[in-house]
Amino acid sequence: MSKNEVAVIDYGVGNILSVTRGLEHCGAKVKVTSSPEEILAASRVVLPGVGAFANGMAELRRTGLDDVVREVATKETPLLGICLGMQMLLDESEEFGTNQGLGLIPGKVIAIPSTTIDGHPQKIPHIGWNSLVLPEGRQD
Repeated sequence: MSKNEVAVIDYGVGNILSVTRGLEHCGAKVKVTSSPEEILAASRVVLPGVGAFANGMAELRRTGLDDVVREVATKETPLLGICLGMQMLLDESEEFGTNQGLGLIPGKVIAIPSTTIDGHPQKIPHIGWNSLVLPEGRQD
């Protein structure tokens, strides 16, 4: 694998086609792969994902790619998690019970609250745009 290629990890739970098309649109040379050797040889790695946290982690473990992703991070290769892929980089998730993640980013994936900080109902799942309100005293 060329050092200029982006490895998109295929572990059976990803939105591979849309991620690949997006990266190619930006000029990247993309290699969709489940090969540990190709992933470790890449200069950039993308971990996509769609679906439930526990299922995604189970597939990463089943394929042995959980350890490969950890090794990528240890080598300080740029690693981008998209959607579920990003969530799995954290320590754990509360989705459908407590499930262990890859532990690369300290933290826990928690459910979006059913109310806003102002107490207004919030639709779940939350899909769309919100306004950003800066805290008092902030101007940036």
